[in-house]
Amino acid sequence: MPQHQGDLDIQFQVHKRLEHPIFNIVKRSMDLCGSIIAMVIISPILIALCVLIKLEDWHAPIIYKQIRIGKDGRPFEMYKLRSMIRNAEEKQQELLHRNEIQGAMFKMKNDPRVTSVGRFIRKTSMDELPQLVNVLKGEMSLVGPRPPLPREVHEYTSYDMQRLTVIPGCTGLWQVSGRNRLGFKEMVELDLRYIEKRSILLDIFILLRTFRVLIGSKDAY
Repeated sequence: MPQHQGDLDIQFQVHKRLEHPIFNIVKRSMDLCGSIIAMVIISPILIALCVLIKLEDWHAPIIYKQIRIGKDGRPFEMYKLRSMIRNAEEKQQELLHRNEIQGAMFKMKNDPRVTSVGRFIRKTSMDELPQLVNVLKGEMSLVGPRPPLPREVHEYTSYDMQRLTVIPGCTGLWQVSGRNRLGFKEMVELDLRYIEKRSILLDIFILLRTFRVLIGSKDAY
C-alpha cells in the first residue's frame, strides 16, 4: 500500500483475512440503521450537551476533530464532543511521563486538561456520540477496534498492525472487557480476537454489552 504524506507516513503490510460480501452488506446496513436511529433518539441530549460545552468556554469549538487511522492505514477525521481545554494537544507533551497505560497509547485517570463538563461526558462516554457521523460516512462502524492516533501507529509492530485490517468501531471487545483497566497488549489481543471471530451476532452482543458497561462506567476516563 502506498505511504501517506507528511506525518502520516505509515508502513502497512499485513496479511488480510478475506471477508464474506454478505457479512459486509449486513454489517453496513446495521451501521446505517443503528446510527440513524441512535442520532434521532439522542438528539435532545446532544443539543443539551452542546449548550453546556459552549457555556463553559464560549470561544472554544463544541466538536473536537482529530486525525485517526482507519482500515488499511487510511487516515480520517474523527469527531468527538470537546471534553478538554483548547490547547490540550500542546499540553500533552508535558504529561507523557504520567501516562498510566503501557504501550502505544496515552491515558491519565486525572488528566488536568479535562474540563468540568468533559469529566461527565467522558465518564459516560457521551463525548463519543458524534462518531455516529463517522459511521454514516463509512469511516467507522458501530463495532470494531478503537481507531488509533498516527503517533500510536508509528510505534506498532507488524503484529499490532493487524488491528488495521478492518473498519474501526465506536465500541468493541476491548471497551466491554475492561477498557482503561487493560493495557495496550491486552487491547490488541482482544481486537485480534474480534477480527478472527467477528460476526453479526458478536456485534449485537458487543452493542448490548456496551449499554450495560455505560451504565456502570467504572473504567471510562
